[in-house]
Amino acid sequence: MTNIRAFRLIASILIGFILVLSLPARAEERRPVVVGYLAAFKGLELSIARTDLAAFTHFNLSFANPDAGGRFVHDGRMTCMGDEIGANLSVEALRGTIARLQASVAKVLISTAGGVIPGCSGDWKALLAPERRAATVAALVDLADTLALDGVDIDIEGTLLTEIDRAGDYTPFIAALSDATRARGKLLTCATASYEGGMIPVSSIPYFDLVNVMSYDAIGPSWGEAGAEHSSYAMAARDLDLWLARGVARERLVLGVPFYGYGLGGEKANWSYREIADAHGINATKTDVIGDRCAGCRYITLNSSATIEKKARLAVEKAGGVMAWELSQDSPDHALTKAIERGLTRE
Repeated sequence: MTNIRAFRLIASILIGFILVLSLPARAEERRPVVVGYLAAFKGLELSIARTDLAAFTHFNLSFANPDAGGRFVHDGRMTCMGDEIGANLSVEALRGTIARLQASVAKVLISTAGGVIPGCSGDWKALLAPERRAATVAALVDLADTLALDGVDIDIEGTLLTEIDRAGDYTPFIAALSDATRARGKLLTCATASYEGGMIPVSSIPYFDLVNVMSYDAIGPSWGEAGAEHSSYAMAARDLDLWLARGVARERLVLGVPFYGYGLGGEKANWSYREIADAHGINATKTDVIGDRCAGCRYITLNSSATIEKKARLAVEKAGGVMAWELSQDSPDHALTKAIERGLTRE
């Protein structure tokens, strides 16, 4: 009996020890994702210099497009991924950037397409048609391997997305790309809007590891309901509910927040958060509207750090994390990045 009691005591101690050791791993698994887009056309070096790298779990380098032949790389350069002066990035330089970002213990993905397809791009509709789909998938996977990326982010938007989906080519492309990326242990993610004609089809949802919801741009210089905000808290809550209802698993759903604003009614049209703080003072950025918000009024619509923090708390409650577009636009003191961190860690 004494031996049995001793055995049980030792077993209990060992089990307790194992459970204690396992706690940090489980806590790490529950950490919300924080996805940051780094825009090549703003200059990757500039964007990285302006970013608190430790705050992000994933970086999406945007945007890479194929040429008319479906190639992403030719003669050591990207075929359609321009830097801040419009020159296509070299593969060697891009590899170095990716390795540096991965050293911050983040996943690095290449983001394809974008809201505005550049003139150097091939025709995505033709490239995703059945006769060319396999070659396009192979080119994307080869790009991910060549650059030692952790995955691919698909950012086909708006009318282009709708046309590809109506042709029956979007989900088959995503399914094939998912098979290829998973076989290599790489991620497949996407960005999507939440309006009719701008949403990824429900049939494609199961293939994505993360679905980044672009919960912004409700109004802009040439679109939207006059007097509206471009990225309200109510919009964020509504968008998350929509995608949960459409079948995105909570842990794969990521709430997108803007690091920029828009000017209406005669204001300068496009503003980064950094520019707003410089031009109007830090106190002006404590609200979501500068000026009088009404139809025909002159105002700037943005997200204050308080709103970003509140949205991050919402993302903890309803989703798997937060995405930011785009990182060069934060203030020098990383006000919006810090707001995300506060929101994600606040009980």
